[in-house]
Amino acid sequence: MTDARPKERADAARNRRVILDATAALLAEHGADALTMDRVAAAAGVGKGTIFHRFGNRAGLLHEMIAESTFALMDAVRSGPPPLGPGAPADARLLAFFDAFVRLLSDNIEVTAAYLAGPPHPRAAEIHDYWDAHITALLREARPDLDAELVGRLLFGALGGPLVQNLARAGETDRLLTAVRELVESVVKDR
Repeated sequence: MTDARPKERADAARNRRVILDATAALLAEHGADALTMDRVAAAAGVGKGTIFHRFGNRAGLLHEMIAESTFALMDAVRSGPPPLGPGAPADARLLAFFDAFVRLLSDNIEVTAAYLAGPPHPRAAEIHDYWDAHITALLREARPDLDAELVGRLLFGALGGPLVQNLARAGETDRLLTAVRELVESVVKDR
């Protein structure tokens, strides 16, 4: 899976970045429920029409924000340095992936909350299939005795619930990282 986007004009790229940065700042300061296109336009110093033209609607804006961090993580998994990228043992890569994914969720918790409350991303199935295949492949390599597909989905599914959101919002990211690491380690350890 690649994030194939056409080359942007310089002014369009600048506006896109300003809008995404303003959205991130508003989400961090006021939370997902207070995000409106009017507020984003005012914070970004652009017309509301510019946002609608570029992103379509609030859901499109949130989809773009999710896609940006998601595709960056996918690139790191595909071609970044080990242990997240290729070249490390499967158990180390799996731990690095879950660490990176928990950080992605924690660092973007308000974007994630707003995204989860809206319509699904147009490429949601493709993105989830990618993570599923990655986790399953690493589990198969690390623990061939397991039902890697099901165990992987159970591990990954644990990150999608309200507990993760609540811990991230409470500033307990380190506790969450430790617990997820312990959970993954308990699965990949030899018996």
